[in-house]
Amino acid sequence: MENHSTHLVPGFTLMTLFQHQQMWLFSQVHWGLAFGGPTQPLSGVLLGGEPPLPMWSEEPRLHSAPGDLPFYQSTARSYSSLPQFSNSRSKDPCFTENTPLLGNSSQEKGSWGMPICHPEFITAEESWGNSSAEWDGGSLLSKDLAGSSGSASQEKGELLDSAHIRSRLLKLRCCIRWLKVASLFVFVVVCSILFSLYPDQGKFWQLLAVSPLQSYSSNLTSHVDSTLLQVDLEGALVASGPSHTGREEHVVVEVTQADVPGSRRRRPQQVTQNWTVFLNPRRSERLVVSRTFEILSRDTVSISIRASVQQTQAVPLLMAHQYLRASIEAQVIIAVVILAGVYMLIIFEIVHRTLAAMLGSLAALAALAVIGDRPSLTHVVEWIDFETLALLFGMMILVAIFSETGFFDYCAVKTYQLSRGRVWAMIIMLCLIAAVLSAFLDNVTTLLLFTPVTIRLCEVLNLDPRQVLIAEVIFTNIGGAATAIGDPPNVIIVSNQELRKMGLDFAGFTAHMFVGICLILLFSFPLLRLLFWNKKLYNREPSEIVELKHEIHVWRLTAQRISPASREETAVRGLLLGKVQALEHLLARRLHTFHRQISQEDKNWETNIQELQKKHRISDRILLTKCLMVLGFVIFMFFLNSFVPGVHLDLGWIAIMGAIWLLILADIHDFEIILHRVEWATLLFFAALFVLMEALAHLHLIEYVGEQTALLIKMVPEDRRLTTAIILVVWVSAIASSLIDNIPFTATMIPVLLNLSQDPEVSLPAPPLMYALALGACLGGNGTLIGASSNVVCAGIAEQHGYGFSFMEFFRLGFPMMVVSCTVGMCYLLVAHVVMGWN
Repeated sequence: MENHSTHLVPGFTLMTLFQHQQMWLFSQVHWGLAFGGPTQPLSGVLLGGEPPLPMWSEEPRLHSAPGDLPFYQSTARSYSSLPQFSNSRSKDPCFTENTPLLGNSSQEKGSWGMPICHPEFITAEESWGNSSAEWDGGSLLSKDLAGSSGSASQEKGELLDSAHIRSRLLKLRCCIRWLKVASLFVFVVVCSILFSLYPDQGKFWQLLAVSPLQSYSSNLTSHVDSTLLQVDLEGALVASGPSHTGREEHVVVEVTQADVPGSRRRRPQQVTQNWTVFLNPRRSERLVVSRTFEILSRDTVSISIRASVQQTQAVPLLMAHQYLRASIEAQVIIAVVILAGVYMLIIFEIVHRTLAAMLGSLAALAALAVIGDRPSLTHVVEWIDFETLALLFGMMILVAIFSETGFFDYCAVKTYQLSRGRVWAMIIMLCLIAAVLSAFLDNVTTLLLFTPVTIRLCEVLNLDPRQVLIAEVIFTNIGGAATAIGDPPNVIIVSNQELRKMGLDFAGFTAHMFVGICLILLFSFPLLRLLFWNKKLYNREPSEIVELKHEIHVWRLTAQRISPASREETAVRGLLLGKVQALEHLLARRLHTFHRQISQEDKNWETNIQELQKKHRISDRILLTKCLMVLGFVIFMFFLNSFVPGVHLDLGWIAIMGAIWLLILADIHDFEIILHRVEWATLLFFAALFVLMEALAHLHLIEYVGEQTALLIKMVPEDRRLTTAIILVVWVSAIASSLIDNIPFTATMIPVLLNLSQDPEVSLPAPPLMYALALGACLGGNGTLIGASSNVVCAGIAEQHGYGFSFMEFFRLGFPMMVVSCTVGMCYLLVAHVVMGWN
């Protein structure tokens, strides 16, 4: 063994010096040339830096060309006495011809070049400077080569067995992947065929003029395969029920049809179903309301409409009708199956969540087409909430330009300084600030500003950003429920005209919700500490390994985003992939060399802060001033839009105008760099999610949940009805908002609860029900990753920075927080409205 070790010094080790984050990268070399193997050119990528230097001064210098064959041929002649080892070891599947060559940094004291070891043969006790692995025929000779032949053959057999197991696992993984692709492709093809087979029926609107003296009546011919008749009315209508005066103007729709003759009946009898729609007294707003009637027979259906108004003036209305092929229960079952399928795709990460939402939207549209309610492309586009997308896009542009100033690094250092080096104090401070800001700003805007700061701070302190980001998202959703403008469900509730007549104004709503949210925050912070009790916030690996893993992830994403449309782009993509491969080998080496250690809180935080302040400074103060001016104006306009009715700008328009202003002031020439930082996947996810939720609403899922909730409340005795109503509304809203978007759910539940409160048989006060709806809809967003818009936005930004968290990672922390916060909020409402009678 000593004999061979004197000859097997890795003198011709090739090093590629690449300086990125003070690391030496390496290239891959085809070592078969050096030992008499097949003459192939040098494989690998020389990634930047200076040309590699030879380790022996007597050997010729390696030129910059990657395939310098004379050097390898001369080296092979110098080691012509080693062909037997090359032939025997090259058959081992654990040794490959491509061997990584490492060039170590200045951390290797007294060591310039290192022999390369396979990661499986490196123990934790070996360091960079004392490794004694030897070269043999393009691979490494283990120290066990000097041992007995029996142990060597046993080791070789174990390696062959492990290689065989890995091969079988790889084949199984490939089979599962192809099965997934084939199944999803068949599903998409079937949905596309179903969607294309049924044409868009369209709605033919009829202009009607009804009054107490003049009514409308018509006979409709029923289809053979129809089970439901859907009637739509458009005009100056209101979706809620009557007020307590009971003298509101209304329109009565009567649908008369023949009942199915039973065995004991000689002739069918007429069955009439009534639908009362209340008119808007101001006649200023137009609204579309729908109602479905069950078709009992195939005979002719007659429909009549009459108005009950105080004056004899005619009321103009638009009416349309269409037949549906499925019952309400069947549509709800289809909607539940589609929603469950989307969640399965997201939970098990079968596909990206954006693609899962798109698949769910396609399935829902195909289901609507089959039942006879296929929407046109224009209607599908109208389902998308472009105000939310405009708000996201504008704020993403602002944050992208903001990141060029170094402001996020500066804020991270200041936060660390205020916490005096205590991690939990820093996390509580971040969560509390996020909760306070989200009470006055939109949740999405708050997280767009907070997420980059948090990620940079965690990188500086070697923390895992995922856990801190999830905690911030949770408290952002909690804080958004404190005011009438903090969360969209609150805005929808306060904007309702019927509720304003009942005294539910901005100040009263905010005062009531603020007290409850303060109590929830008092319980949420200890619960957060309890949930993190067994979790290590610090990374278990040294910071250099964590940074190396993150660097690999970012470079891989960068390479994947380059489309090989031209030869130059293909070459750049190859260079980046080669760099990723080089970094992966370097990571494998360091993982087997360094001890795994858990970082401890820095005791010398004052010295650390001084070093961080020197390293992380504001890089462009002029651009920072411009950014702060525009951002301050945007936030001021957000507040002005909420309190001053004379400002006719929505949040989306304000964000878009702010982005345009900052693009002009910042003098951005390379506009594509800014666009690359926009989370297009997040925007597309929201667009697909809006289509999915609206399609599920057309399948009567949300309406069915509201009606069943109302029926359960009516079944309870009158003395316990308010308590049951508050409990049911809170938990139904929380669970539903964690599964579907809380905006359409809130818009659907408001009329249901208003009708329930105005029902003479129930006689429940409306404000407690609305507070329960607001608490459940806002706090329920913490239940799942797609339960709130802020969750998806934070996940998208974190994924772009290389710290994406999965559905289950969010669920493990968010769902317990949702349960406890809803429980505390429910107890607060019960004490306030049932015990104290604050109604």
